[in-house]
Amino acid sequence: MKSISKHAKLNMLALAIACAFSNSAISASDPEALAAAIAKQEAELTALKAQLQQLAQQQEQQALAASQAEQAAVNEQKSFKESQTSPWDKFSFKSYGSVIYTSDEYFDNVQDTSPERRSRFDLERIVTEFGYQFNDQWDMEVEIEYEHGGTGTSLEYDGFDEFGEFEAEVEAGGEVMIEKAEIRYRPSDAFGVKFGNIHLPVGLSSTLHKPSQYLTVQRHKSEAAMLPAVWNENGIGIFGELANFHYQAQVVSGLNSEYFRSYDWVASGHQKRFEHVNADDLAYVVRLDYGNFKTGSAIGASYYYGNTSGNRHKTNKLSADGTVEILSIAGAFVEGPWILRGQYLYGTLSDSDAITQANKTTPGLKPGNFAQVGSKSEAFFVEAGVDLGQFTAIPVTVFANIDYSNPLKEVETGVATKRYENTWISGGINYFPIPEIVIKAEAGVHQVAVSAIPDTHFFALGVGYQFSL
Repeated sequence: MKSISKHAKLNMLALAIACAFSNSAISASDPEALAAAIAKQEAELTALKAQLQQLAQQQEQQALAASQAEQAAVNEQKSFKESQTSPWDKFSFKSYGSVIYTSDEYFDNVQDTSPERRSRFDLERIVTEFGYQFNDQWDMEVEIEYEHGGTGTSLEYDGFDEFGEFEAEVEAGGEVMIEKAEIRYRPSDAFGVKFGNIHLPVGLSSTLHKPSQYLTVQRHKSEAAMLPAVWNENGIGIFGELANFHYQAQVVSGLNSEYFRSYDWVASGHQKRFEHVNADDLAYVVRLDYGNFKTGSAIGASYYYGNTSGNRHKTNKLSADGTVEILSIAGAFVEGPWILRGQYLYGTLSDSDAITQANKTTPGLKPGNFAQVGSKSEAFFVEAGVDLGQFTAIPVTVFANIDYSNPLKEVETGVATKRYENTWISGGINYFPIPEIVIKAEAGVHQVAVSAIPDTHFFALGVGYQFSL
């Protein structure tokens, strides 16, 4: 039986009442007839109420049945979707890489003032990233990097650390290493925790390290003269986003001062040579950004603090702390066709003289006569580009760049050599035949802050890719 609407019920009730009053008016002159009419109307009203109650119950039953049918349909649809979902949908895979050709004028050693030109090809890196989403809050990511074609034992020529000596290294012309292996718990955008082997948010290369994320053919030389490349350490960190502010704070394994060098300050102190990472000295990192460097305009700053001598393998060679402090300030303006990015790095190292002397007398390190380690270090870069694809059908970006580094800005005693104070000025293009591939060309001049050393010129070509599944 079809349900009767509320208006129909009211109409029926009104009709019944009207009939009752009509009959009462007709029979008002006969008391017995009037009493019989009233009794009849009461009976009819009672029956009508019962009928209305029955109709209401029927409506409730029909509504419940419709709700149950709707829920059954939802459950059936959900079950169907789950049956169609593959376990592989929780996995993600990304990759990026680059191959470069360089033609540089170089010097045989730190005393040479007559440059020679050398051309090289380099399978710079291939990086694979594997991810797995356990649920809405937990996930993990592993990043493996293959540098310079592989691993093995190679003979390397070092003209700047050892006065032109050959040395055997287990690097192959390359490395295979874990650059990230982290587990993340993120219950909300405002807060998350990650732990394992994590990237340190110091330097823009930790954020913009894919070929399409920087304009030069190679990553910025200024940063490489101070910091480990795409710096990663073992530790734990918190992170989150609040009203377009992005924050990070980490406690991680520290550096090892046995490998601090004149030409790259503390960068070589990254503990990646041995099976175990010494953690007697930990480091602390904080970073705050406004905006997002990966997607557009942003400003940000980071601070790193950590002692380093406790992580030396020869712990009896040095009793000083060897404290490293690094301040990074960066900015980016990416709007329409315009691209402008810059970074300033400033670092201090306590007990740098004691570290220099300890490294000179540690067997096997062979830091050479130019073993000064800077008590202060400085570097910056500025790159500017114009995306011509905003004006034409050709997806080309032209750019200009300046990199400056001085890992020996100051030393504790004596005079710092200017041999490692370098400036690179260049210009070039980025061409994107498809969004996932970039072809680059760059030419420029390299200047050393020593008047006896002439300016040299360099040229580089590169091709890079990136994709995700």
